[in-house]
Amino acid sequence: MPLFGNKFSPKKTSPRRSASLSNLTTIDEAQKAAEFGLDYGPIRVKLGGTEIQYQDGQWISEGGGSGVSHREVVKLKKDKQKLEEENNLLKLKMQILLDMLAEQTCESHLLEKEVQEMRGGKSKKR
Repeated sequence: MPLFGNKFSPKKTSPRRSASLSNLTTIDEAQKAAEFGLDYGPIRVKLGGTEIQYQDGQWISEGGGSGVSHREVVKLKKDKQKLEEENNLLKLKMQILLDMLAEQTCESHLLEKEVQEMRGGKSKKR
């Protein structure tokens, strides 16, 4: 017999207990179906005091009110950004138009003044 035993002959394991330690065998079929069945209902998550629920491919806030989905919030933010940019563009256009109006008004007054001077000069020559 070798000193350290045969390396290639593993020890035999003891037989397992036949009695199950799980309490799942004591639960009736209706309760098993309710707990572990396919009808699990909506997924609910509570993070930082806010409870959200996953329904129809969207996360919906449970914390009172309308419960606006994340997609709607993102869409509204994009719309807001677009409207702000449009508003800034319209303000710029309005400023340009006011500058053009002021320039034309100034030119008109200068031309009127020249016409008045020319009329006044003709009447003095006579």
